[in-house]
Amino acid sequence: MTKKWLHPGGKLRELGASNLSDKELLAILISTGIKGKSSEEIAEEILEKFGSFYNMSNQSLEKFLEFKGISDVKIIRIAAAFEIARRLAKDILNYERQKNR
Repeated sequence: MTKKWLHPGGKLRELGASNLSDKELLAILISTGIKGKSSEEIAEEILEKFGSFYNMSNQSLEKFLEFKGISDVKIIRIAAAFEIARRLAKDILNYERQKNR
């Protein structure tokens, strides 16, 4: 029997981040839903519209306000996560360049 988590954060804690779908990871950043729509359903709408995290990362913050249930705080949280990812990617590239000298 497969365990059912109430929120993807529990699944992350138990199985690790690499075992979560893009929708589940985004739902963790969104944190809470609204009446009639869970954070996972909001995440699914966003991913359906933009197609990927890469495409999402190139959108203006205002584009996210089109989604019911996305507030300024949630948009800021998502934008911060993308910036952390960009900086990590840059650090990895710099490390690899230095290592290969």
